[in-house]
Amino acid sequence: MLSRVADTIFWMNRYVERAENYARFLDVNFNLSLEMPPNYDEQWRPLVVITGDLPQFVERYKKADKSSVIRFLGFDAKNLNSIYSSICFARENARSVRPELTKEVWEQVNALYHLVKDGTARRQWRRKDPRAYFMEIRKGCQLLYGLFDSTISRSEGWHYGKIGQLIERADKTSRVLDVKYQLLLPSVKEVGSTLEMVQWAALLKSVSAYDMYRKKEGKLVPEHIVGFLLFDPLFPRSVLSCLTRIETSLFRIAINDNEIPEELRYGVAHMKSDLMSTKVSDVFETGLHEYIDHVQMELNKLSNAICAMFRY
Repeated sequence: MLSRVADTIFWMNRYVERAENYARFLDVNFNLSLEMPPNYDEQWRPLVVITGDLPQFVERYKKADKSSVIRFLGFDAKNLNSIYSSICFARENARSVRPELTKEVWEQVNALYHLVKDGTARRQWRRKDPRAYFMEIRKGCQLLYGLFDSTISRSEGWHYGKIGQLIERADKTSRVLDVKYQLLLPSVKEVGSTLEMVQWAALLKSVSAYDMYRKKEGKLVPEHIVGFLLFDPLFPRSVLSCLTRIETSLFRIAINDNEIPEELRYGVAHMKSDLMSTKVSDVFETGLHEYIDHVQMELNKLSNAICAMFRY
């Protein structure tokens, strides 16, 4: 497979995953805002922090309230990571590799594009309740995942696409955990309070982990939540699960195409091994923020190594 094609499929899937994550973050945060005191805006700023775009936001918006954050993350064309921009980039990438995709995948990418284009034209961020719109975005992205998995052969292109999706997923899971955890520590005065439980539940829902966590662990315990999102081998959005499937896809590509650098495969295996051997108690002893910062740097190295491979 041409490096240009592999790179394009990688980023197409990464952009779709980013859009789906942002739509879920905004939906969950809007629901949470209904349970907060009136004019309680402190919960919206962390969403911008999670995305890594706080400096750009501060330059262009006066206050991190509900309206401005929803507009910035959902509809702002100048924000290259917004839902609108991500879907536009995904469509452009899909268009440039149209022969590698099926008719069903291409049609769904187009449907998503027109959905976000129409939503932006209608200024959906001004609606009193935009949750239905974000749900449509999420359903559209999830349908695209299903079509990608069910209509495309498991060739190099499919595996490159999955690697892009999984790197983005692991990145956002770790970011949500880091920022939300730091927010919860100083903001809750009484351990075990109703507000604390609502916030922890919202953290899990932000990464679609609430039901599976409750099924496995039952009670909302911070240490268990951290362990579940970082180290659970079966939950598909945990960092460890994402790394395991990235390693599998790199292995399959290497079998079909021996151009995967040995150091890249070794780096993924080493990161996965480190996650498997780390205990939650070790994470808190080191410091959760420090540990997640390390995970973030390793994910960035992995992404950079894969993108560098596409240039040759």
